[in-house]
Amino acid sequence: MAGKRDYGQFCGLAAGLNVIGERWTLLIVRELLISPVRFNEIIENLPGMGPNLLAERLRILTEEGVIEQLPVPGDGRGKRYQLSPLGEQLRAPLLDLAKWGMQFLAENDRDGEVRAEWGFLAVQAMVVADQVPEVDESYEFRVGDDVFTVEVRERTAKFLRGGAEDPALIIASDAETFVRIGARMTTPFDALATGDIKIEGPAEAVHRCTRMLGLS
Repeated sequence: MAGKRDYGQFCGLAAGLNVIGERWTLLIVRELLISPVRFNEIIENLPGMGPNLLAERLRILTEEGVIEQLPVPGDGRGKRYQLSPLGEQLRAPLLDLAKWGMQFLAENDRDGEVRAEWGFLAVQAMVVADQVPEVDESYEFRVGDDVFTVEVRERTAKFLRGGAEDPALIIASDAETFVRIGARMTTPFDALATGDIKIEGPAEAVHRCTRMLGLS
């Protein structure tokens, strides 16, 4: 536990913040919500965070069992980081926090950094659990040059990096537009009208997907 603060309180919230409450830590976890990533990929997505501080945060999260290391195929010295089963328990509360936080985004925040992964994170945060379709199908999101998939199986939505084998829908846009839709700064219908978002697929699948995302 050396190198991090301890609130010294017999409280579950305080105990959780002892592990993830330090600056940058939740944003590191955010990066792992999409897929396993390498050290350099994390540092690239966290401009302003130094490599020594990242190494320290990763060490603490690993020691606490929140993340785990994986080998990189073909690279004997390479390592990737992924959420452990314990860390996966953070997914739902962090997506709820991201959804809650989007109401504080304003037009002048558009000058800040935005990345494809964060656009897809906005999509994840929008999912309404009791509106996940009964139909098993996949929705492919092309965010800039990156591709992600929401796969629906047995009324459960799973989020994957990469394209779908046979997507019912293909939704293409830039990261900023996805965040703006999630923040209710624009609607998907306005984005369609301006050409900022493009959708390919049958109307029934569009309806199921928009309901799942709380947009219908």
